[in-house]
Amino acid sequence: MKHPILSNRVRLIVWWLVWLFITAGQLLLYYYAYGSFTTSAIPDGIISLAIYSGIGLSLWYPFRYFNAVSSRNISIIANLVLSGAISVALWVLITKYFVLAVLPKVNDYQAYWEVTFPYRVGSGVFMYGLIVLAYYLFVSLYNLSEKNAKEARLESLVKETELKMLRSQINPHFLFNSLNSISSLTITDPEKARDMVVKLSEFMRYALSKKDEQPVSLRSELENLRLYLEIEKVRFGDRLSTEENIAEQCLEIKMPVMILQPLYENAIKHGVYESTECVRIKTNVSCNNGYLEIVISNNYDQTPSSAKGTGTGLINVSRRLDLCYGNNASVKTTKENGIYTVSLFIPAET
Repeated sequence: MKHPILSNRVRLIVWWLVWLFITAGQLLLYYYAYGSFTTSAIPDGIISLAIYSGIGLSLWYPFRYFNAVSSRNISIIANLVLSGAISVALWVLITKYFVLAVLPKVNDYQAYWEVTFPYRVGSGVFMYGLIVLAYYLFVSLYNLSEKNAKEARLESLVKETELKMLRSQINPHFLFNSLNSISSLTITDPEKARDMVVKLSEFMRYALSKKDEQPVSLRSELENLRLYLEIEKVRFGDRLSTEENIAEQCLEIKMPVMILQPLYENAIKHGVYESTECVRIKTNVSCNNGYLEIVISNNYDQTPSSAKGTGTGLINVSRRLDLCYGNNASVKTTKENGIYTVSLFIPAET
């Protein structure tokens, strides 16, 4: 830990200002003790200020050493008392002989010194106590800031680890489904299987190139999602169609990478998989009141089905948004008249 005062210009200025106030109080105390004002009082006060402030700054080094090498309170207190006695003695003696050297012709200084001596010792002990308390305060604040910094780093590490874990649940799931589809198409339609492999490789290249949890533009995400939907269209053909209504001014807004892909995967899983009719996935994007609003909707078969989803996709999206934005982002789902809708609200940041 650096010197808490010498390493900070503002604190150093405050330090000297405090000593000016202490010197003013010291002069009043000595005036009360001596009973009258003397010409040596102001030079004595200024020299006293300069000497003790220098001693006070140097006290940081033994103070830090005592607290570093000993964990026993008795030992620390004994060391502080000893250093206090030495500091006050040095201050008193250096002040006296320095003033005599600077003002050799002042005849009343010896009398002034003898009368004010007890008050000098008392004020010296008091100021030493203030200096020690100030240094303890600086150490406590430093330790608190270090603790907060470590907790912040730990929280960031935990957050980053959880985000990576959530993303690792998305990619293998999609890859598994796609490979199963390719496996089936190699028998029924080899040309479509080849097309799907090419598109899948491009999609996975994007996913791997964005492996860190760095925000990407909506434009980039939509381009990747179109590629994903093209992969699924190879498999489902006319049973899957898409529609987009994207506000141009929203395209450069940043968002977590691959945050939307699980939602489209859910739309296909619970729409196309479970319906014999054509399923249309609609995407509407707008910017309102500082938020990016993304609405993804699809029609679905309302006939009760035995197949039930695990909800992993929505849970992942919701958790990732919470980790990235806290309470500033949200996900809302609705089912009405055979239309399933997912709405995302993300802070609009470019």
